[in-house]
Amino acid sequence: MFVIHAKMKLQEGKEAAFLEEVSTLVKASREEEGNISYQLVKSVEEENTFIMIEGWKDQAAIEQHNASSHFQGFVSKAGEYLAAPLEAEVFQAEKLAL
Repeated sequence: MFVIHAKMKLQEGKEAAFLEEVSTLVKASREEEGNISYQLVKSVEEENTFIMIEGWKDQAAIEQHNASSHFQGFVSKAGEYLAAPLEAEVFQAEKLAL
């Protein structure tokens, strides 16, 4: 499983429009075959900052997601909302016997 944290710093006053736009992305992404989870959270430490926490079955699922019309549509409009480039980190999660 792969986990992605995508950090998005918004322009001042753009939160409502961003949330409306991103809701389509979240809903469609959750319906994808290889999606395990797709959650948007708001930072309590950094103003106007959101993190998308995504879980994907494998690399192929991520590639399909990145090529999807809903993801590409969001990316094409992201500049209207973001104050800085999106920062993404990808992690490989394995079951750990603790």
